[in-house]
Amino acid sequence: MTRPMESLKMRKFAPVILLAGATAMLAACGGGNGLFNRERPDEFAVQRQAPLVVPPDFTLTPPAPGAPRPTEGSASEQALDALFGGPAPRSRIEASVLDRAGSAAPSIRSQVGDTATNTVAKGSITRDIIAAPEGDGQSATTVIPSA
Repeated sequence: MTRPMESLKMRKFAPVILLAGATAMLAACGGGNGLFNRERPDEFAVQRQAPLVVPPDFTLTPPAPGAPRPTEGSASEQALDALFGGPAPRSRIEASVLDRAGSAAPSIRSQVGDTATNTVAKGSITRDIIAAPEGDGQSATTVIPSA
């Protein structure tokens, strides 16, 4: 008779024990102001400083406090220069194409998406030609190279 009684007690306390364990595990993940919660520097806000350079003219006035350094840009400008190489002059051909194209009408984006805009239907044959893969596809075969 003691066996069924022990099993009944276990059934009553098992959910309580599991709930207490789950609560303890979730409490460990809390992000309150604990002992180890301190202000940390933002590693993405740190940028490299340019090396110090001795100016050739010592009569320069010192910069204003808080003013950006004149020889370097912000971190975002440096990233854009690294990615795209900075501003480059347009070639003769680019300038010619832009001059011939002219400027777009200010409302061009709304006109293109308008349902009343007239379009030319080239037909299903043209659509099929554009959508077709290279070649006619009728004589496509699979070749298994031998070793």
